[in-house]
Amino acid sequence: MPGLEGPLDYSKEPPRHPCLQINAKEPFNAEPPRSLLVSSYVTPVDLFYKRNHGPIPIVEDLERYCFSISGLIKNPKKLFMKDIWMLPKYNVTATLQCAGNRRTAMSKTRKVKGVGWDVSALGNAVWGGAKLADVLELVGIPNLTSTTQSGGKHVEFVSVDKCKEENGGPYKASIPLSQATNPDADVLLAYEMNGETLNRDHGYPLRVVVPGIIGARSVKWIDSINIIAEECQGFFMQKDYKMFPPSVDWDNINWASRRPQMDFPVQSVICSLEDVNAIKPGKVDIASNVQPEKVEDIWNLRGILNTSWHRVQVRVGHSNM
Repeated sequence: MPGLEGPLDYSKEPPRHPCLQINAKEPFNAEPPRSLLVSSYVTPVDLFYKRNHGPIPIVEDLERYCFSISGLIKNPKKLFMKDIWMLPKYNVTATLQCAGNRRTAMSKTRKVKGVGWDVSALGNAVWGGAKLADVLELVGIPNLTSTTQSGGKHVEFVSVDKCKEENGGPYKASIPLSQATNPDADVLLAYEMNGETLNRDHGYPLRVVVPGIIGARSVKWIDSINIIAEECQGFFMQKDYKMFPPSVDWDNINWASRRPQMDFPVQSVICSLEDVNAIKPGKVDIASNVQPEKVEDIWNLRGILNTSWHRVQVRVGHSNM
């Protein structure tokens, strides 16, 4: 890739915040302490979880960096950063979460495979960049297109980094073309994070951000975008774990998670709390999908998508105030 190198070893890794809990050193995978994660609605860049699959790519010449859009389209094209910067810029606040978040809790039921994530492999950020729908218009794909004239139905993102999961090939994932060409779906080719240029761990110079999908592969360091007929095998959670159903009220959507807040009149609840030792929140989404209670019911060998109830231990005491 012109201007962007994918190293073969870990000798040129970027610096990281010393408070991060390191779950794997090579490739580097780490999460913040939960206390720092919840201390701010927008997760600071250096505390945002780091999910990598190989050595971090290095930008040698930003002006030379480009990526191709090709496949089942009539007008394949190479685009440079200057082409992306010329498009309207949008800021989208969205939550990203690793599919392996809370894998350690699942492993207590039975051994699983993968990086041992605790509860903090997620974060909110304000992503800045061009909408993918606008980018695809540059190669002749109009908004709200489901199928190209050549039969393309999915958009595949291919990364510069190589990984064991792909047998040494590039990391990649795909989404439906109908989602990619819908401006209201807010799919971004992002070059900023929290108002700053993306740092190397988070995909500098360009990454894809797909809001509203739980545990989706998030492709960083874009090498190419391909219009393909069938979905990419790498995007193993696209169909079954959408946060939102096909009929969405796009005008009222928010892609970022919010911290739950409960207010109680103290005198009326203190007796009922005497015997409580845990708070166990359960959720129902707008598609009426119910959050599973027990991790045993959703155990899988990969240890992914632990969406079971998360239990928080509490201590109830009395005050003289």
